[in-house]
Amino acid sequence: MTDLLRAVSHHGYLLLFLIVFAESCGLPAPAALALVAAGSAAAAHVMSAPAAFLTAITAMLLGDMLLFLLGRHTGWAFLGFICGISLNPETCILRSAESFYKHGRMTLLFIKFIPGVNTMAAPLAGSMKMKVPQFLRLDILGACFYTLAYTGAGYIFRDFVARITNGLQTGSHTVGLLVILALLAFITYRSVQYFRLRVYGAPPKAGVEEIALRLASEGNADVIIADVRSHGYYDAGTQRIAGSIRLEPSQLANELKSLPHDKDIYLYCT
Repeated sequence: MTDLLRAVSHHGYLLLFLIVFAESCGLPAPAALALVAAGSAAAAHVMSAPAAFLTAITAMLLGDMLLFLLGRHTGWAFLGFICGISLNPETCILRSAESFYKHGRMTLLFIKFIPGVNTMAAPLAGSMKMKVPQFLRLDILGACFYTLAYTGAGYIFRDFVARITNGLQTGSHTVGLLVILALLAFITYRSVQYFRLRVYGAPPKAGVEEIALRLASEGNADVIIADVRSHGYYDAGTQRIAGSIRLEPSQLANELKSLPHDKDIYLYCT
């Protein structure tokens, strides 16, 4: 963090822009630390506070708008890409969409403070066909809150931040060792989960043509087709596949228990 403070102080607005833009695009960049560093630099009169604020807001809005448009034009394909590090991308998308739906679009005001979920907010809003002016209004306010919170902390507690960074520099070897151990633990956990998934196997997938042919030849006697679209992509008046039923995706495990066990069940979403 000491190096980051020094770099932001020396390279100024360009580095701040690149770091904030990278995090807004979903990359693992320390935007919060860069904003704190910018606030500290502004308190030391190395950077202009208004210019640093406008730089961060611009970078954040450009990154968010990029993800919003990608989500709008690619839908779940891009969301699946973002959730690619998850063992179950479909579950990752589903939970994010449900959370976004339950808490409403006003979550854009504070969702940037939640690591991981913040990257999903803009493409989710785009995939749910949220209107651009409404998204921009809420996103600008959320970006202002986020930027003010961290730059303000750096500005007000400049001396405290300096003491923390000096302490981190003194214990740099310990911090490095902890980071390495955390990475090893994460890799071990993901490896165990991967092999467990391989043992149980992934659910089989069926193509549209296969299901259509089966329905044409057998009808609905031995087949159940269920719509499990998450909220935000589904409402009570939306169209469904003829003969399909609606299952709540957040209660899928319980919903499946009430269905007949002597029929093949096909789930679909968008």
